[in-house]
Amino acid sequence: MSTMEADADRVASVSAVGGRRQGRLRERSDVEERKVNQPGLTEAQAARSLRMAQTAARVAAEQRGRDVVILDMREVTPIFDYFVLATGSSRRQLHAMSEEIDHALEDDLGDRRQGIEGYDGSQWILLDYGNVMIHLFDDDTRKYYALEELWGGAQRVPVPEASRTASE
Repeated sequence: MSTMEADADRVASVSAVGGRRQGRLRERSDVEERKVNQPGLTEAQAARSLRMAQTAARVAAEQRGRDVVILDMREVTPIFDYFVLATGSSRRQLHAMSEEIDHALEDDLGDRRQGIEGYDGSQWILLDYGNVMIHLFDDDTRKYYALEELWGGAQRVPVPEASRTASE
């Protein structure tokens, strides 16, 4: 391949990436426009996201998760509404929190998880519910990534108290 052909390929590649980037920007502005043109929709979505975050936090606390935190991400990034963070003491506990959160959000609120990462490794399980991201950590991983510090501009939302169980 000649130098000119290689340069042409690079330009075409950069143009394609730029086109995809422009397409994503157009899609994002289309979403923003739809939100503006549908009064009340964003308030309803925000209320739903908050309810999801609070439910996930409550379930994590009920499963004896420690240091449960809800971060309101709406003023910090347009990508997420809320982060829920919790620490577990063992792989088994992290799995139990993850599974119980899934059950509560699906059964009680009708939301399905869009993705999950880290379940097999169990040092950091990430549950992706679109506007709400749930981070379940072991102690060392939570300290290492320090998401509360990384997203220090996010406001904290009060965590609902865990429901009392029959065994308590």
